[in-house]
Amino acid sequence: MIHVKETSDKQGTAGERPEAFIRNDQFNFIKGQTKILINGKASSSDAEVLSVLRHLAQEKVFSLFPSLNDEQKAVLKPLTAVKETAEAEAFLEQLSAYLLPFKSVTDQNLKKLFPKAKKLKGPKLETVDFKKLSYLGWIESATLMYLVIERDGRLEGIHGSFNRSAKHGICSICNKHNEVGLFTAKTKGSSPDNFVKRGNYICQDNDSCNRNIDTLERLHDFVERLQK
Repeated sequence: MIHVKETSDKQGTAGERPEAFIRNDQFNFIKGQTKILINGKASSSDAEVLSVLRHLAQEKVFSLFPSLNDEQKAVLKPLTAVKETAEAEAFLEQLSAYLLPFKSVTDQNLKKLFPKAKKLKGPKLETVDFKKLSYLGWIESATLMYLVIERDGRLEGIHGSFNRSAKHGICSICNKHNEVGLFTAKTKGSSPDNFVKRGNYICQDNDSCNRNIDTLERLHDFVERLQK
């Protein structure tokens, strides 16, 4: 079942620096581009080939942001100088100062998102790094999982059964090969007494999934399929 509630605005900014403008999924995409550049340098010494790789990496990263200003471009441009792992790590560390946190979530928010869950334990929010989230997820019990996503400036809560798989598979949210389980949610059917179950395989470890997700498109598609 899916619920939608309004919440407060985004958490803080980056102080005197240019304001935070990079989501977790965008950061992960950029991290993937650094790996491509490192592998390219390791496998080829052709200056023209490497130049094309750097150009494509910058083009792909810039396309993530519809309206970059000059300060933001300056933050992203060092990507093209990445050749070694140490350089990538230094670049990504610099970018981490511009990460947008996931929309603020409180215990009160969770109660509103999941009003029928009278004994909801929820995650330990004080231990969550919201800058490293594209969605908030946790396993409430052995076979019950909760997900909170942000879409169109609002938080949406989704809960359903979760059955772990003994095999690795492709996660419907991050599209990476990982330990997965079948997440299944019930939605109302054509009549008040009719319910339809829909679901797909997603990562067992939500933290791992958040580290791998490099686009919100699959996450939103996953949620929309549950709503149909």
